Amino acid sequence: MQNNQHITSILKTLSIDSLNQMQLDMLDAFNNSDDILLLSPTGSGKTLGFLLPILNSIQPEIKKVQILILVPARELAIQIEAVFKSMKTDFKVNSCYGGHPLKIERNNLQTPPAVLIGTPGRIADHIEKQTFELDAVHTIIFDEFDKSLEFGFNNEMAYILKNMPNVKRRILTSATQAISIPDFVGVRNCKKLNYLNENKIDKQLTINKIISDDVDKLEVFIKLLCNLESHEPTIVFANHREVVERIAANLSQNGLVCACFHGKLDQQEREYVLAKFKNGSTHLLITTDLAARGLDISEVKNIIHYQKPTSEEIYTHRNGRTARMNSSGNVFLILTTKEEIPAFLDENIPVLELKDDLPLPQNPDFVTITINKGKKDNINKMDIVGFLSKIGNLTKEELGMIEVKDYLAYAAVKSDKVKSVLKNIQNQKIKNKIAKFTV
Repeated sequence: MQNNQHITSILKTLSIDSLNQMQLDMLDAFNNSDDILLLSPTGSGKTLGFLLPILNSIQPEIKKVQILILVPARELAIQIEAVFKSMKTDFKVNSCYGGHPLKIERNNLQTPPAVLIGTPGRIADHIEKQTFELDAVHTIIFDEFDKSLEFGFNNEMAYILKNMPNVKRRILTSATQAISIPDFVGVRNCKKLNYLNENKIDKQLTINKIISDDVDKLEVFIKLLCNLESHEPTIVFANHREVVERIAANLSQNGLVCACFHGKLDQQEREYVLAKFKNGSTHLLITTDLAARGLDISEVKNIIHYQKPTSEEIYTHRNGRTARMNSSGNVFLILTTKEEIPAFLDENIPVLELKDDLPLPQNPDFVTITINKGKKDNINKMDIVGFLSKIGNLTKEELGMIEVKDYLAYAAVKSDKVKSVLKNIQNQKIKNKIAKFTV
C-alpha cells in the first residue's frame, strides 16, 4: 500500500520537508531485517522513525490489531497516538494506560484499531480480559524499552509476548547504550542502529554552574530565575517529589506562577500541567525525572538542575529537553560549596556570576481555562475558537493555544480577560452542549 509518494504525502501533511538520516535508515532496516534495535536520543524524531515503516505492513482488510506499541508511561502513549493521528492515515489507532477507567478503553476496542499503544500493565489487563484478539499482531514496538525495564515491567512484557503467537518483528528503541535485551523478548537477526554518539552535547548547548553558599538552594535559585528572560520556558529538575513541591510552594509564596509534575499526580492533573506549560500559562515546570523523557514538550530554553542528577544517563536525558531541532538551550547546575561533583560532570564547567537586585520574573500573559467537553463530545478546536470569540468576546490576540482531549479541553486566555470571559460563557452551550469552565 505504502510507497515513496505516500510517505511524501504524509510528510507534507506534517509540514516536514524531508526525513533525517535515522528515519531513512529505519525505513531501510524495516525492509531488510527481522528485528531492529534503535539507539536514539530524545528529540531525534524516532517516533516518526518507527511509525512510517510500519504503515507498509498494515493490511486494511484485516480488522484486528496488527501493530502493538508498548511504552513505559502514559504520556508517551498519548504522544505517539497524537503523532499517528496527525499523519492522517486511514488506520484507526487507540492508546491504553492507567489513570482512567478500563471500561472506556474496552468500548474503544470493540472496533479494533490497526495500531494499539499502551503501557505494559494496562495491555496485560486487556489480554487477561480478552478485550481484543491477538492473532493478527505481527509487529511489537518497545519504545523506550530501557525505561520499561527500569520500571520493572519485565513480567508484564513477557506475559504479553507469550500471548502473541504470530509476532514476526520486534522493534526496540532506547536512549541509552547500556541496554541488555532479556531472552523473553526473542529478538533474532537484529539490526542495530546507533545514533547516540552523533548527538552528544554540542555547541548549541551552553552549560554553567551556580554555587550556593547555603545548603538550602532556594535563595540562589530564585536569584537565577531573576537573571533569566521572564518568558523563556524553563524546566527545573529535582530528585524527589517532596523537593519539587517545596520549590513550587516557595515560588508561589513569592508570587511566581509555576506548575508541579511528578508521579503522584493523576492522569487529568498531569495533562493539565503539561497543557499549561505548552500553552505558556506557566513558564516554569518543576519536576522529577519523570519529565526527562517521553513527553512532547518542545521549545524549552532552560534546564535547571536544582539537585544534581544521580547518573550520567539522567543528566543526558534532562539536558535533552532543550537545544532540540537545531535550537539553542541553556543548562544550569546549582551546587553547594560542600557538594561533591559527580565524575561524569566536567570539572571545568564555568561558574556563572549572577547579578544582584534584579526584579522577579514577570508572570505569563495567559491563563488556562478548562472545559469539561472534548473529542468524545464531538467538540474540536474550531468549535472552541468560535465559541470563545463569539460568546466570550475574545479577539484573536486574546486567545492562545487550545488543546482538546477526549473528555476535556484546555484554552489559553489572556489573564486580564479571564474574569469577563468566564462571566460571559458560564452555562452557555457549545454545539448544543452545556459546558463547565474553570480556571
